[in-house]
Amino acid sequence: MSIASALAAGHDPQPAVAVEALARALEKAGVDRAAGVLLLLTDDFSRCAQATVSAVARAAQCTEVAGSLAAGVFTDSGWLIDRPAAAVMVFAGGVSLAHRPASAAGDEGEAADERDEALLSYTGSHWPHAWGASPTRRFGGSFAGKVACSDPVAWQHGRLARQCSLRLRGAHVDVGVSSGWRVQASPRRIDSSRGRELFRVGGASALDSLRRALPADYRAQARLPLASLCAVLGDARAAADGWRTLAIIAAHADQSLTLAEEVTPGQHVAWAIRQPQAAADDMRQLLARLAGVAGDPLAAIVFSCIGRGPCFHGGPDRELECLRERFPGLPLIGSYGTGQIAPGLDGGCRLLHNAVVSALISPRRSDVQSQS
Repeated sequence: MSIASALAAGHDPQPAVAVEALARALEKAGVDRAAGVLLLLTDDFSRCAQATVSAVARAAQCTEVAGSLAAGVFTDSGWLIDRPAAAVMVFAGGVSLAHRPASAAGDEGEAADERDEALLSYTGSHWPHAWGASPTRRFGGSFAGKVACSDPVAWQHGRLARQCSLRLRGAHVDVGVSSGWRVQASPRRIDSSRGRELFRVGGASALDSLRRALPADYRAQARLPLASLCAVLGDARAAADGWRTLAIIAAHADQSLTLAEEVTPGQHVAWAIRQPQAAADDMRQLLARLAGVAGDPLAAIVFSCIGRGPCFHGGPDRELECLRERFPGLPLIGSYGTGQIAPGLDGGCRLLHNAVVSALISPRRSDVQSQS
């Protein structure tokens, strides 16, 4: 099996940039044509996305080109968010991209258990209702940036689309989530709330409850760094997996808090904090768990939040560094988006924010269960 990735950038968003990345990836893979191409572009390419996808398909001699727009892209060679860039991963040999939905049973040469693998999926600002209601497991991302809500942000089978869903045929996928959050105290019962407004928790005002859970240097600040804090509905297990974390939108003079989603009295809420070192440690722990089940991976596909990576760590992408340290020389490709998709704890899928979703791609096998 031959899988390779490459990164290219230019002063202007031209199809030639993506074709250059493709040529590098094909050379690294040692092939002249690909069985499938995963193409990720910065949103600078939004006006010429179809022309770029078509150019890559012609150069790769391959109709199965899939991918998306994003705020930034990266591979095992580095990351780019400040200029037009293209990241390409080519598949040859026993692994290919299958653009038909997982429900299309009976694809020639495809085993039934292979159709149960998580779908690589991508969407824009509109979350497809069918994805949330379906038991189909998915991993991927979403992007709501400069493009309009009605504009396509993805492509598959060489054509632009509002969403894409595809399988990695001939491969096994192990998916994990790094939320980067560290829970500061045990969950407390919500005493009073209305919609997204949280008033009292565990016998104290919402803001007092939050402050009491934080380290001393945070409590001393007149204005809390809300972007680095969140509410967690449920228990510590849920928080560690990135499930049901709610952003704190605002703190008010009456000591209430506005959250990103509605909460109700009787639910339990904990407070969590994200710090660069803790987030990197969380990423290392995730990769250690994935390495324990993936064996000898062929490649990695990663979907990160634009609020993580170099923007969060002040220059370097510590999560990308963790991947390269754990799997030196492993071909990988990824993007920085506004949402991340991961398999649900009990099946189906969920949309996350400020997370890193990592998928390790391994040779097809039947004796190891996928981890989520």
